[in-house]
Amino acid sequence: MSRDRKSYLLPIFPCSRPQKASENAVPNSLQAVEDQLKICGHKRDADVFELFLSKKELTEVIDLSRFKKLKYLWLHHNKLHGIGFLTRNYCLTELYLNNNAIFEIEGLHNLSSLHILLLHHNELTDIDAAMKELKGMHNLRSLSLYQNPLSQYKLYRLYIIYHLPGVELLDRKQVTEKERRSMITIFNHKKAHVIQSIAFGGKVDASWNPKLPIKQKRVPRLPSDFAFGDNVDKTVFDDPEDAVFVRSLKRSLMTFTSMNWNTVPTQKEKYEENESTDASQMLMISLK
Repeated sequence: MSRDRKSYLLPIFPCSRPQKASENAVPNSLQAVEDQLKICGHKRDADVFELFLSKKELTEVIDLSRFKKLKYLWLHHNKLHGIGFLTRNYCLTELYLNNNAIFEIEGLHNLSSLHILLLHHNELTDIDAAMKELKGMHNLRSLSLYQNPLSQYKLYRLYIIYHLPGVELLDRKQVTEKERRSMITIFNHKKAHVIQSIAFGGKVDASWNPKLPIKQKRVPRLPSDFAFGDNVDKTVFDDPEDAVFVRSLKRSLMTFTSMNWNTVPTQKEKYEENESTDASQMLMISLK
C-alpha cells in the first residue's frame, strides 16, 4: 500500500496552532505507529489495546480512532502541542502525555473512561479551561499537572480537588481528608456553613455530592455581637486543625503564647532561703 493510500485511511489531526508543520512530522508519526504494530504482532486494529509512542520526537500524531479498543497510550517525552488526535478513543483508561509542549487539552472531556492522566511538564496556563475539560471525568483517580504554568496558582491543589472530587492521587501525592474539608471551606462557603450547623444540633443533610443541590433548614440568625470585619474570613471552624491548615495556605502569621514551666519555682524552692529564683518566663511561638 502506498504512502498516499495510508494517509487517506488515517486522517491527520494537527496538534498545534496553525503553523507550517515539518514535512517529516506526519510520516514519522505514521511510521512510529506501524513499527509498534509490527513489534506487537498485531494484524487487526481491533487487537490493539496499547501503543508505546514515547521518545519518538513527534510533533504531530495521526488519528488513532481506528484503534477502538485502545486502553493504554504512552506519548510522553515528545514535542506535542495538543491532543486533537484522541477525541474518539473512548476506551482509553491510561494516558501518558507528560514532558511535551501541550498548551491546551481541548477535546479531552470525550475520554470519560480515563483512570490515569499524566500531564506534568507541559505548557498549560489556563486552569479554568483545564478544569472544564476534566471535571466530567468521574472515573479519573490519578492526575498530574505539576510543572505547568497553571500550577503557580495560589490555591492550585485545593482548586483541583474541588473540581475533581474523585481524584485520589494528585501530583504523586495522596489527597487527604483534611484537604477535602479545607477545599469545601474555601470554595464552597454555603456547604461549609451547613456542615458547621451540625455542631449546633441542626438536622441538616451534610452528605456531600457535588451534583446535588444542598438541602438545609433555616439556620437561626447569629446574635448581633457575633460580627466579623469585612476583610476577615467569616467561616466558623468546628475543628481547630482546619483553621490552622486554611490560615497556613494563606500565609497568615500565627502566634502562640505559653508559660515556660521550667522557669516557675516549685513549692520547695519558694521556701528555701538560700535558693534564688528568676522571674517566670513566657514562651512565644510564631508560625507562618
